[in-house]
Amino acid sequence: MSAPPGQEPLGHPQAWLTQADEPGAAGGVSQLRAVLDTAVDGIIIIDGLGIVRLYNPACQKIFGYTADEVVGRNVKMLMPAHYRDAHDGYLKHYHQTHQRRIIGIGREVEGRRKDGGTFPMDLSVGEARQGDETVFVGIIRDISERHRMHQRLLEMQAELVHVSRLSAMGEMASTLAHELNQPLTAVMNYVQAAQRMVATPDRFPAQRISEIMGKAVDQAARAGQIIRRLREFIRRGETDRVLADANQVVREAGGLGLIGAREQGISASYALAATLPPVLIDQIQIQQVILNLVRNSVEALRAASRREIAFHTAVTNDGFVEVVISDSGPGLAPEIVDRLFHPFVTTKPNGTGIGLSISRSIVEAHGGRLSFLPSPAGGAAFRFTLPITGPGQGDLG
Repeated sequence: MSAPPGQEPLGHPQAWLTQADEPGAAGGVSQLRAVLDTAVDGIIIIDGLGIVRLYNPACQKIFGYTADEVVGRNVKMLMPAHYRDAHDGYLKHYHQTHQRRIIGIGREVEGRRKDGGTFPMDLSVGEARQGDETVFVGIIRDISERHRMHQRLLEMQAELVHVSRLSAMGEMASTLAHELNQPLTAVMNYVQAAQRMVATPDRFPAQRISEIMGKAVDQAARAGQIIRRLREFIRRGETDRVLADANQVVREAGGLGLIGAREQGISASYALAATLPPVLIDQIQIQQVILNLVRNSVEALRAASRREIAFHTAVTNDGFVEVVISDSGPGLAPEIVDRLFHPFVTTKPNGTGIGLSISRSIVEAHGGRLSFLPSPAGGAAFRFTLPITGPGQGDLG
């Protein structure tokens, strides 16, 4: 590709700098050349038409193109198609309006290597004057490794969540057995009663026998629902965020965490907002947070005379859905509160001390916050927030 009239392809940044030299500025130019040649970050200068005027050695390592292959050509060659198609329009819009979308701000975008592969990069763009000409200076950093580490952390977090769920199920095994035993025993009793009725049809009308069998079916369905909820909860799944109703998530996870609580004299109340906007969440992970908080409250209430757990949801003024789970237990000592979310800090005799730490990590990964506050009922309350919408993607320009 040939360069525009009056602009010769310049393969090395020093050649372009030589054109820009002014008398008496040789020392400064020499230092600038050294900076460009040794910079770890890629540095590109383009003119108002998007033609590359300078391409430093770090860019060659990042993109795989030599300076001779890039200088004098449109910078779009270093962009994936979805950025490339918008770039000329952005430059035209900027020349007409001088409205900045990325200049002076910086943004994470995608680059395109010589082999056609794409990669994430941090791009900051500045505007400068070279004589009567406006040029744009781009500083580029390949963040592929950062993305790989972030993905690995997400995978490790998902693994910890899975282990935590299994641990919670182990702690709840006896109460789960009791919870399942109730509907199964009821099914057996209803079926036995129906058998006796069928044996003496003259004493019991068909409608009465049908009612008894209907109750048996209801109890069997209840047992099946418990099993399905448990199977879904403990499955190992990939992180999958969907738009969800926070109230429904609270009800389902709260119900799971309260298994066996009635037998301990624990009551639950729900003050859920009538209408909540959807939140973008991994439902399994947020259910794990709720389960951790509820099971902590159940544990704390064993030594309390008044045993109540309250669930509250609302929309905050700053655009979050708020979930609060509080109890009427003894509360927490001040020295514990300060270290509450640190790993391996626990008040349980046999606790692992990772539940709250994992819960905070999950909530923060969703863009919210998890915090402790004294409960109005005299016990402990935990509040976490979830953004109503996911992170915006913004303009490409």
